[in-house]
Amino acid sequence: MEKLVHIPVDGVRLEGMLSVPEKATGLVLFAHGSGSSRKSPRNNFVAGELRKAGLATLLMDLLTLEEDKDYDTRFDIGLLARRLDAAAKWAGVEQATGKLRPGYFGASTGAAAALMSAASSGEAIGAVVSRGGRPDLAMESLPLVKSPTLLIVGGEDGPVIEFNRTAYELITAQKELVIVSGATHLFEEPGTLEIVANLASAWFTKHLKPIEE
Repeated sequence: MEKLVHIPVDGVRLEGMLSVPEKATGLVLFAHGSGSSRKSPRNNFVAGELRKAGLATLLMDLLTLEEDKDYDTRFDIGLLARRLDAAAKWAGVEQATGKLRPGYFGASTGAAAALMSAASSGEAIGAVVSRGGRPDLAMESLPLVKSPTLLIVGGEDGPVIEFNRTAYELITAQKELVIVSGATHLFEEPGTLEIVANLASAWFTKHLKPIEE
């Protein structure tokens, strides 16, 4: 099942694409980075691989077109996290996804929003995966994260490696940091995005167990 959805929050309606394979075992909500959108080819590639692994996906824009024109709003991590909270709650009452445990896949600034939202959600968010993320933008939230967290960074993404190493030390939940050799920030090098997708699929498949009745 695949359909265009609209999620009401903060007086606006966020647009997203919800895809639910048969016998889905979990739901992954995507939080893209600044300047990107739910149509990001990289996130769509990863989402496709997750669906092959039996996971539902929700690719959405956390900002409206007007909001996205404002540079400050793009980097308002608290706002983005609140929008993710709302999307997860929306999915929790939808017929197609209500019994699926949610997880977050965040890229760049979206990873900070994912971690901040997870920190405020207790154990409701089953897992978080960060691709080339900026967890340093959510430092105060990191010790509160209870969701198993996988940080994936490109081996050629120097400053971001250090941001993630610092964040890794602050996260007290189950965690793993993987540095993908030869990859830059956007994982554009041949084979590197496939590695990200495989790592994410394994992490979510392990941790997103169905919600018990």
